[in-house]
Amino acid sequence: MRIVSLASGSKGNACCIESDGRVLLVDCGISCRELRRRASMAQIDLQGLAGILVTHSHDDHVSGIKTLHKCFPDAPIFANIMTSETVACHFGIDDEAFVNFENGQTFDVEPFEVESFSIPHDTSDPVGYVIRAEGMTYFHGTDIGTPLDSVGARLAEADVATLESNHDPVMLRRSGRPPHVIQRIAGPRGHLSNDQACDLVRRFATPRLKRLALAHLSEQCNAPHLAEDAMRETLASIGRGDVSLKVLGQHFCAEI
Repeated sequence: MRIVSLASGSKGNACCIESDGRVLLVDCGISCRELRRRASMAQIDLQGLAGILVTHSHDDHVSGIKTLHKCFPDAPIFANIMTSETVACHFGIDDEAFVNFENGQTFDVEPFEVESFSIPHDTSDPVGYVIRAEGMTYFHGTDIGTPLDSVGARLAEADVATLESNHDPVMLRRSGRPPHVIQRIAGPRGHLSNDQACDLVRRFATPRLKRLALAHLSEQCNAPHLAEDAMRETLASIGRGDVSLKVLGQHFCAEI
């Protein structure tokens, strides 16, 4: 199973999971043209697109989904009911384009097995995903306001994981953003800080975890070296310095 981040950050998110010539896309928050360009750069053939998984309805995760659906009308869009209704209404997408699931339900998108899990974020019923193929388990969790044990339990299953590490609290406080925005980001339905991401990994990473990517970094309230240094220290503290660690970004593709 090959996993490639095409974009990660507040300006747009998209991640491809590839297995046996089939591709599963998690979110489409960049333009269809840019998505196709980056997929081509990463040698991912979107003609094998098996489906699109939507985590939640914020624009940086779904802004390109209407055009993508026009380009690939046979690829179903998977989302829970509240998310699909919000996205369909906002972008004028036909309800028939969506396949709905209940949170916690396991479903097949051949050759992938997919399971969603609830996360705390300030939108309608957001989720993360656990995706299995080729004997591997991939955890995808971003836009998580609180490092809940229920999220950590899904992380504990992972061989490969993408985990939000959005902000440094000091940089956030000094960002000059309005107080209500700072409170939203740092609040229980906002985004994980570097320390909170480290807390999840410290408590829930198992010997299964081999590769870890830090995602959705704020360009104004974080720095890649801060997120990476904090996580490397955490991994070393639990005897897991062997884990391959990458920091994802807004403007480049990265294989996880």
